[in-house]
Amino acid sequence: MTQHAPTDQVSAADVEAAAGRLAAVTTPTPLEPNERLSAATGARVLLKREDLQPVRSYKLRGAYNLIGTLPSERLADGVVCASAGNHAQGVAWAAARLDVHARIYLPRTTPRQKRQRVAALGGDTVETVVLGDTYDEAAEAARRDAEVRGAVLVPAFDDPRTVAGQGTVALEVCAQLGRAPDVLVVPVGGGGLLAGCLTWLAERRPQVRVIGVEPAGAASMAAALAAGQPVDLPTLEGFVDGAAVRRTGDVTFPIVQDHAAELVAVPEGQVCVEMLDLYQADGIVAEPAGALAASALPQLDGLAGKTVVVILSGGNNDVSRYAEVVERALVHQGRKHYFLVEFPQEPGALRRFLDDVLGPDDDITLFEYTKRNNRETGPALVGVELGRPEDFPALMERMRLAPPKIERIPPDSPMFHFLL
Repeated sequence: MTQHAPTDQVSAADVEAAAGRLAAVTTPTPLEPNERLSAATGARVLLKREDLQPVRSYKLRGAYNLIGTLPSERLADGVVCASAGNHAQGVAWAAARLDVHARIYLPRTTPRQKRQRVAALGGDTVETVVLGDTYDEAAEAARRDAEVRGAVLVPAFDDPRTVAGQGTVALEVCAQLGRAPDVLVVPVGGGGLLAGCLTWLAERRPQVRVIGVEPAGAASMAAALAAGQPVDLPTLEGFVDGAAVRRTGDVTFPIVQDHAAELVAVPEGQVCVEMLDLYQADGIVAEPAGALAASALPQLDGLAGKTVVVILSGGNNDVSRYAEVVERALVHQGRKHYFLVEFPQEPGALRRFLDDVLGPDDDITLFEYTKRNNRETGPALVGVELGRPEDFPALMERMRLAPPKIERIPPDSPMFHFLL
C-alpha cells in the first residue's frame, strides 16, 4: 500500500501564517455578486475573482508562500519549477518580489505569449529554459536541475507550503463576507486549492459545504478517491489545461480524502458554455480552468436560498482559442452537428439537399466536398448549426427521407476529434 503524506502536514495556522506573508505584497481580490448565476440557481452567488491577481490566477499564493518560508541558506541556491502556464507566472512573480533566482522550465508547446509574460513578471531574477515537447519532459528536467544544483523545487500543488498558500483564498472569502458562505465551489486539478481551502475551513468554519469541480476528461482526484490512492489517468483530455492533471498529489490527496470532499465532474463543452456566458454577459475573460467551478452550478442541488461563493481561478486565456471554445459550446448544447453525405455526381444535388433537409433557422457551417470522376457519388463532410437544439429530431427525420445517404458523426466518435 502506498504511504501518503499525513494530513497534519498542513493546518489552519499554516494557512493563516501564509495569509500574513501575502498581506505584505498583495491585496485581496474582489468578491463580486453575479446576477446571472444567482438568477439561474436561486442562490446568492458571488465570484471570487482570482483572475484579477497580478499573474491572473491564484497560483502566486502558493508559490510566494513556499519561497517565502525558505531560510536564507536555501535561497542562495535559488528555486526551480516546471510549468506551461499559471504556476510559472506565479513563481516568476514571487521570485522577483523575494529577490530569489528562479529557473523555470517550459515545454516547447508553451505559447510565445506565455513565455514573454513569465519573463516580464520575473525580470532579472528569472531564467526560462524551453525544453522538451511535453510538460512531463520539462518537469523531469526541473527535477534533475534541482538535484544537481541544490535548488529548491517549487511544486505547483503537491507541497504543504503550496497547499497552505492556496488555502488563503478561503480565509479571504470569509473575511470579505464577514461570515462563512454556505457553499464554496472550488476548481480542482492537482488538488492544491481544494486541499488548502478544506484544511482551513475544517478547523475554522466546518459548517461550510465545499464542492470540488473537475473536468470530466481529467478527473484525477475522483480516480484517486475511487482507488484509495493517487493513480495515473489512462487518458487525459487537455482542453481545461489549468486543471488537466494526470495524477493528483500525494500531499493533496489524503487531505481531500480525510475531509470527504464532495466532487463533481463537468463536461468540457459545459465549461465552454460558461466561458462564453462569462464573457458575453459579465464581461469577464476566463480561461477554461477559471470557468470550471462556475460551470458546475447547473448540476448542483441544494443551492437555492444559500450564499454560494465560486472561485474564478484564472484569466490567462489565449484569444486564439475562442473559435474552439465556441465550437465546443455549440456541440455541447446540441446546436452543432456533423454528417457524411454521399452526394450524387449530378447538377443540382447540393441545391436539393439545402431545400429538402435544412430548416428555416439552420445553417451550413462546414462543407468539404471531394469530387471523384470515376464514381457516381461523392462524399462530403457537412457541418450544420441549428437555430435551436430541439430542432434536431426534425432535421434527422428530413435527412432520413432525403435521397442522399447521410451518416451522422456522433461526438464520441474518434473521427470527431479531428473536427475540434
